[in-house]
Amino acid sequence: MSDVKTRNRPAALLLTPSAEARIAELMAKAPADAIGVKLSTPRRGCSGLAYSVDYVTEAKPFDERIDTPGGTLFVDGGSILYLIGSTMNWAEDDFAAGFVFQNPNAKGECGCGESFTV
Repeated sequence: MSDVKTRNRPAALLLTPSAEARIAELMAKAPADAIGVKLSTPRRGCSGLAYSVDYVTEAKPFDERIDTPGGTLFVDGGSILYLIGSTMNWAEDDFAAGFVFQNPNAKGECGCGESFTV
């Protein structure tokens, strides 16, 4: 028996209730082999990095796992350092709908908001 005490660490990324609801909607219509959705920051766009959310069928060893009431969000292990402390929201209006990020690590972003730089 070990005397080592552990504590739950806070999630690297905060999700708003609307983001959690959107993950639940995505998982309700997900392909049968999907185990969650995954957030990554591939290199693209005029500022260098972009946010990408896709279905995922397997967890990678270094992915961050965030369990929500409607499903699991995985954060790509190679992207986590760019996202620590960020807030992920789902926003809709008459003309657009999508995940929106408040990222304290971003030093700048392109004019359209599709990509960012750290």
